[in-house]
Amino acid sequence: MTDLTVDFGNALDVEATPGVSEGILERLDERVADVHDTISTGMAEGEFGYASLNLPERTDPAAIEDAVADIDADHVLTVGIGGSALGAVTVSAALGLADRHHTLDNVDPEATRRLLDSLPLDRTAVNVVSRSGTTAETLANFLVVREALDEAGVDWTERTVVTTGEGGPLRAAAEEHGLPALDVPEGVPGRFSALSAVGLVPAAILGGDVEGVVAGGVAGREALLDGGSLFDYPGYAYGAVAYALEQRGATVNAMLPYAESLEPFAEWFAQLWAESLGKDGLGQTPARALGATDQHSQLQLYRGGRHDKLVTLVRPRERADVEIPATAVEGMRYLGDATLGELLDAEFEATEASLAAADQPNVRVEFPRVDGPGIGRLLFDVEAACVLAGELMGVETFTQPAVEWGKRAARGLLGGGEFAEADAVAEKTTRVVGGK
Repeated sequence: MTDLTVDFGNALDVEATPGVSEGILERLDERVADVHDTISTGMAEGEFGYASLNLPERTDPAAIEDAVADIDADHVLTVGIGGSALGAVTVSAALGLADRHHTLDNVDPEATRRLLDSLPLDRTAVNVVSRSGTTAETLANFLVVREALDEAGVDWTERTVVTTGEGGPLRAAAEEHGLPALDVPEGVPGRFSALSAVGLVPAAILGGDVEGVVAGGVAGREALLDGGSLFDYPGYAYGAVAYALEQRGATVNAMLPYAESLEPFAEWFAQLWAESLGKDGLGQTPARALGATDQHSQLQLYRGGRHDKLVTLVRPRERADVEIPATAVEGMRYLGDATLGELLDAEFEATEASLAAADQPNVRVEFPRVDGPGIGRLLFDVEAACVLAGELMGVETFTQPAVEWGKRAARGLLGGGEFAEADAVAEKTTRVVGGK
């Protein structure tokens, strides 16, 4: 079962400030119906961005598994950044593969060296991902990894798979060296590409349930197409409520999953929400947290701070459990009748009630379990929520002009071409204190 539910009762104006009334949501649902027509038409015609919501139907798990069938590895090192890495990490973690899937998604030299020194390179597959094949960070890290493999006496060409666009340096390298090469899906921004080869190759190499992930996405897509109302489809419910609260001052969205294996999901969400909706002076700033850990670090702010936040609590309904051993020690005895799972659920519900008691808006998202179908459904429905929110806000959901500005500036500083953005770096105003 891949059912996902959204409970926004604690975001209604009778419970929260800011909050949204049932009447406003009913009127907003008329706009949701119009947006649904736009989204479903865009999906049917494969328009840029909207094509993202077709990935569950377009992605062939068997083809991905066949492409990497000759790569025998105990570990996978993904070399990518942003949408080229976060989705894959989220999927791997949900499938219980986090300890064998590693990433180079930054260019910190010390961290890169530590990671490469820690890996059994002769048993590690290299998964290089870049749509353009020209991303500076990805190419630089790939060259460093290649050299490390060479120095370790490992033939990198036998352990490397590439996922990229039709042209560019990575496609050329794949053709020159006979590397397995998969395609970045056309018409799909990187942050929306988790349910494609971009997000599924590491799990396929490590024997994860790739087919289940795609099946979860298929269930989400069917639910979207069957329901054009925020009162019918959970993805639309979340997107519409998030939009309505943003318009009323909840300009922060704190993503708080209650499962260690969903911590990367919160990071994936942060990119999706920020890069898609942060335009024209609008958008919610995503905050990443983990339950129950961050009840002891961030909850004070969420409950007692400004009323400018939506807290999104996410949990699976089922999980493997561990009994808490009985003890006669006073003050600990009550724990002996419970399990860790029951304690975590109690923490979840206490946090939810705590926020509600302080009139802080929060939404509960639940799905059956953290597994292939579960994470596939969660990823799809949150993507659909983001698309809906962007349409309601009137922003260009599928573009990322600020990101591209930074890429051009960095490339120009490294001598990769003449870019006006690089010239802006020299114009920085300075007012330095200290350093003598």
